[in-house]
Amino acid sequence: MGRVIEIATCDKSGADMVINASANVTMEKGIGDDYRGAKVDARDRQVSVITKENWDLVCQELGTKLHWTTRKANIIIEGVNLENSTGSILKIGDSFLEITGQLPVGNRLEKQYAGLKGALTPNWRGGVAAKVVHEGVIHEDDEVLLGDRD
Repeated sequence: MGRVIEIATCDKSGADMVINASANVTMEKGIGDDYRGAKVDARDRQVSVITKENWDLVCQELGTKLHWTTRKANIIIEGVNLENSTGSILKIGDSFLEITGQLPVGNRLEKQYAGLKGALTPNWRGGVAAKVVHEGVIHEDDEVLLGDRD
């Protein structure tokens, strides 16, 4: 069993991530007011999740301490292994997210910090993309469970 460490949203492309103590999770908008969740072409990528364990490995490999929002992910959790979890369900608080795959590691990350793209690529360190399958509210310190679709 894992837990939510922090939640972040971004209201437009290129804007800074904003930390939230909680956020609504809806099928219409994804998480909170994050611009990516409401995009029609992004329904399989409404919410992005990374793990503290993997982010710590990335920072260790780079020899620096970057804030996890540099990754532009929505939720950072700990205590759950997300590698090869496509099709699994993440239960966070009273919401359910279906993992649709590994979160793509884009070239913009290299502009954030040299070597970041390469450090995020192995073993799903860059996190997962997910779509909302049951609406709810997510809070810091909520329990996180990873389970099968059935």
